[in-house]
Amino acid sequence: MNAYPVYPEPVLPILPIDTGRYGSEEMRRVFEEDTRFQKMLDVEAALAQARAEVGDIPPQAAEDIEKHASTKFVKIERVKEIEKTVEHETMALVEALSEVSEKGGAYVHLGATSADILDTATALQIKEGIVIIAHKLDELEGKLLTLSKNYRDTLIVGRTHGQLAIPMTLGLKFSVWLREVSRHVCRLAECRQRVLVGKMSGAVGTMAGLGKNAYQIQELVMNRLGLEYAEVSTQIIQRDRYAELICDFAMTASSLDKFSTEIRNLQRTEIDELAEPFQAGKQVGSSAMPHKRNPWRSENVSSLAKLMRSLVGPSLESIVTWHERDLTQSAVERFTIPEAFIILDHMLNSMIRIFSGIQINTKHMLENLMKYKDPMMAESVVVALVQKGAHRQEAYRVVQKIVLESIESKRDLAEALANDPAVVKFLSRADIDSAMDPKLYLGMSGKLVDVAVEKTEQERRARGLGS
Repeated sequence: MNAYPVYPEPVLPILPIDTGRYGSEEMRRVFEEDTRFQKMLDVEAALAQARAEVGDIPPQAAEDIEKHASTKFVKIERVKEIEKTVEHETMALVEALSEVSEKGGAYVHLGATSADILDTATALQIKEGIVIIAHKLDELEGKLLTLSKNYRDTLIVGRTHGQLAIPMTLGLKFSVWLREVSRHVCRLAECRQRVLVGKMSGAVGTMAGLGKNAYQIQELVMNRLGLEYAEVSTQIIQRDRYAELICDFAMTASSLDKFSTEIRNLQRTEIDELAEPFQAGKQVGSSAMPHKRNPWRSENVSSLAKLMRSLVGPSLESIVTWHERDLTQSAVERFTIPEAFIILDHMLNSMIRIFSGIQINTKHMLENLMKYKDPMMAESVVVALVQKGAHRQEAYRVVQKIVLESIESKRDLAEALANDPAVVKFLSRADIDSAMDPKLYLGMSGKLVDVAVEKTEQERRARGLGS
């Protein structure tokens, strides 16, 4: 008797990536099985053409291979059928391509090893995926650039350790996020130079199977595919390249997690300063409570960031191989690379949507600031005392004592300061009132925003983008 339930065929999608819940259609297509096999066939075709160009195989053979190196001719079903017998995916694809390539079939895969095809095909997928990620990072950067400029002088409570700190501007908060995204743009541009490489160097990387024209063949293949070639490799591309990319993605995801966490915190009912978009009359916040406007997109970003960070460990582990190659990274990368791209793609889509329609309650920001300005302006008073000749440490002790007592007694801080001999020795009531004005204690906030905006706009122009 079968102990397991029997389900009707076919097996339906299991993971949410397969159902289309996460990631854009354009990104999912990059990592579809059909795309993966097509990239492998593209590499085989490029190899045949290169060998024909240097005179190693007949030109007609290369034309036959290139003509049939398509999933229109090399059916995935046939590849899998052969694989059941040979138990080797690349060899199954090679045999399937050979079957349909007429006379060219005798020359398919000549001098190559599986990793030449697999790793170069992976680089082609990564190349397409990076274009999508880079475009969305540009778009996110643009949203934050606009917000930084629009809210350059808008007052908001600055908070540290979850507590009130001193006044700042919302534009300064956005410009910090802006430059963080800009750094991720730069990191990705630098990383792509190291990760977008293929190889055509054969078993253990000696190029022996490619003969006397090996260097030229490798160069011709990569030029045809639009990739750089690894200057030296073992039988595989070294996995520090992929690990760098995944670590870069995890850092980017963590920044998005940071932004979304701040939005979630500032959307708290008792704070109510920022909120992610909500379509009143259409969107549902809670299935039970009609009043809820849950920050679910921000929470989703934070949730996916956990998954993204979990991909770093396996990627670092994959750097380690026995001798010139083993397969310990193979199964891992079938998960980590597509997942990393699709997850980050989804997170960027969410953050772009959030910042495109972020709700900013400037009225409540000012109310919160004025409600709590008494304890928050204590540092300003200390600075004012020192500027008038007081000893900094003594001024700090005096103001701290007055502030804590005024909080306990619910007494107006300005009044308490004006009635303390140690304070009035240095400050007049007008001095105290000036020190207690949040608008006068923003330091270089505006200038800092301007610098961040100007630097970002310069970088964007250098990338061929407008503001």
